[in-house]
Amino acid sequence: MSNVQELYQQKLMTMKEAVQQIPDNALISTGFGALEPIWFLRELHTIYDKISKVTVYGGGGMEKYPYLFDEQYRDKFFVQSNFYGAGTRAVHPYGQVSLIPMHLHGCYSRYYEVWKPNVIATTATRMDKHGYFNLALGGWEKRFLDTAEVVIIEVVDDMPNVPGEYEIHVSEVTAIVETDRNIPTMKAGTLTETDIAIGNHVATLVEDGSTIQLGIGAVPDAVAQAFKSKHDLGVHTEMLTSSFADLVECGVITNKKKSLHRGKIIGAFANGTRKLFDFLDGNPSVYMMPTYYVNDPWVIAKNDKMVSINTCIEVDLSGQIASESLGTRQFSGSGGQNDFAEGAIHSKDGKSIIAMASSGTNRAGEKYSKIKSILTPGSIVTMSRNNIDYIVTEHGIAPMKARTVRERVENLIAIADPDFRPQLREEANKLMLW
Repeated sequence: MSNVQELYQQKLMTMKEAVQQIPDNALISTGFGALEPIWFLRELHTIYDKISKVTVYGGGGMEKYPYLFDEQYRDKFFVQSNFYGAGTRAVHPYGQVSLIPMHLHGCYSRYYEVWKPNVIATTATRMDKHGYFNLALGGWEKRFLDTAEVVIIEVVDDMPNVPGEYEIHVSEVTAIVETDRNIPTMKAGTLTETDIAIGNHVATLVEDGSTIQLGIGAVPDAVAQAFKSKHDLGVHTEMLTSSFADLVECGVITNKKKSLHRGKIIGAFANGTRKLFDFLDGNPSVYMMPTYYVNDPWVIAKNDKMVSINTCIEVDLSGQIASESLGTRQFSGSGGQNDFAEGAIHSKDGKSIIAMASSGTNRAGEKYSKIKSILTPGSIVTMSRNNIDYIVTEHGIAPMKARTVRERVENLIAIADPDFRPQLREEANKLMLW
């Protein structure tokens, strides 16, 4: 038996045994998305009797974990998060979770300047013959290993092994837990006529040979579908989704014209369908790197013809973008939207685009405009109006770059839902936005 295999066997244990390694007052950093340590988070509440308090950075959202949702454990566990998901949104009213406002490029590097996690829990591939576990789906920060006293690896056999800079050697691990679960996957959504119209408008702004970043959701998926007539696109993005695999398969993404990392798809993390994970597994055209690099605006700007394409919750008539809150209610987080917009506007021939439906429907079935004269009171401005080149809805394209506020108002009203255009014009007059 090799030395790494001996180490593996020495550190192999059950999850019940693994969580007992967690010290009191621990600060635990967990994998997120596809790297969420599901078995670990299912078991975390069992240390309730031996701790006074534990803080979790990340927190998990795949399931309603007892430590997060059961009232009896709320006085012992607290969650810090830079991005809310369904789970953290649900428990926010109980005071058990709070958001750390942060751009994605700083969610590990800047975080580490203030906080030093002493426990890491994450999902990984099975160990290779050299003693390394691969964690390339998750975008985590290896610097955390410098202060970690306990490292718990949850092994999932169908986790893809993706080229990049995300590995942990067995010598750095405290506990290894083998699971019989599969990696969580996301189903491809159904695109509406509105989504398709938005995608088609965005496609007119993107030239052949551009390097693209796409967000997540129906609108970015529709944008990707509209790119199928493009040629030689490149990818530099935070999140790799199934749409990228589709565009590689049909020959649209070649990365041949990239000015940075030519020939490579660059990403920080990935989540999507089983097809995406199969595409990523062992693929030499993909290279995963940490968010502090991938999302650094000055790195992004080195990509000529860089195009950032994201969506939002609402926009005001001057072009301020609210993407993470519903009024005062935190919904998600800043993510990497501003990172890529800032990078794109400083790229040679780059473009920053927000693509969104012009209207939505609330729980009462009432239609409302997502283009507003002023943002809903309390809304967080995720992106400055200074960083937007174009705002796109199903009704057309509103140029923002170097436009006056008067021009912005006119352009945005022109792509608003027709039912709300008279009201928006009246409010613009009343507020003297002209």
